[in-house]
Amino acid sequence: MIKQHYLNHSNIDVYFKQSKDDFVVTEIPLYEFTGEGEHLVLKVRKKDLATWDMLQILSDYTGVKTRDIGYAGLKDKNAMTIQYISVHRQYEEALDKFEHPQIKILEKTYHNNKIRIGHLKGNHFFIRLKRVQPLHKMKLESALKEIATLGMPNYFGFQRFGLDGNNYKKGEALINGTLKVRDRKLRQMYINAYQSYLFNSWLSKRIEISKIMDNFDAKDISEKLQLDVETIKEIQKQQHPFKVLKGDVFSHYPYGKIFHIEELEEEAQKFYDRDRVPTGLLSGKKTKLAIDDALKFEEEFIKETKEDGSRRFAWIFPSEISSEYKEEKAWFELNFELPKGSYATEFISELTH
Repeated sequence: MIKQHYLNHSNIDVYFKQSKDDFVVTEIPLYEFTGEGEHLVLKVRKKDLATWDMLQILSDYTGVKTRDIGYAGLKDKNAMTIQYISVHRQYEEALDKFEHPQIKILEKTYHNNKIRIGHLKGNHFFIRLKRVQPLHKMKLESALKEIATLGMPNYFGFQRFGLDGNNYKKGEALINGTLKVRDRKLRQMYINAYQSYLFNSWLSKRIEISKIMDNFDAKDISEKLQLDVETIKEIQKQQHPFKVLKGDVFSHYPYGKIFHIEELEEEAQKFYDRDRVPTGLLSGKKTKLAIDDALKFEEEFIKETKEDGSRRFAWIFPSEISSEYKEEKAWFELNFELPKGSYATEFISELTH
């Protein structure tokens, strides 16, 4: 699918390839570790290795089963990544002697419970863009300022859709009954990819609608958008480029309860102020749907997926953004933080188009 960018600059020609030198990810834990307890917590650095591969190597070395190793999230293979894992303290002596060319234990401490999926505040990223000319450096800095002020769409990255990018098609075929997959985990992965595809499609559509509202007269677009002229005029007053609609499902940011918005002007201002954000649907059972005007643009993406659904931030606000340009090497180096579940590759995509 072609995803809509919200920034309006032209493409910026750079070279970026995920590698251990140019792509570094560091986990930000959800909480501080207590320093005591039955679980050994390791801060681990890995290079060019998937998280599952690292867990298997540690399992083979110590004898601990992979399911008994705690971790907060999966990290990219083609990168240098620093993350936290936990095992029972009985494996501490063996791990003190552990050596591997792609894995290094940086620190250890203790905690009173196992690290679990989602026990993560976010991730810090270092990314190096290459072949950046001085003119493009200025465009990148300008785009960075806009992202720092306005945030960015929270698209799922290409990693979500498999090596060939077609896992969502398998998920759709599973739901339609034209494909059967016995393996439960594989089946769920395909359906999750389809949910992600629907989310991305909805988000792209909403950005397209926002651009239409910013660039055309209310009378000219009323029929196309199936909204009355006065409603469109009210929406067009919003400061943020992502226009929110009555009936959108909002969430407090960076965490909190979800709710339908009614007072459009007030909620749009709170979105601009980063207090709350609109959410998009991960189609499935047991989830809250948009209502009113927002439902008009969500209903085509509501599908029966046979999995539990949820809501996902449609918009996020990257933090701790900084950059350095090394003209002699034509490198543009970036540091930034994203909340959990968000993709650095989408940050780069929005930045460079």
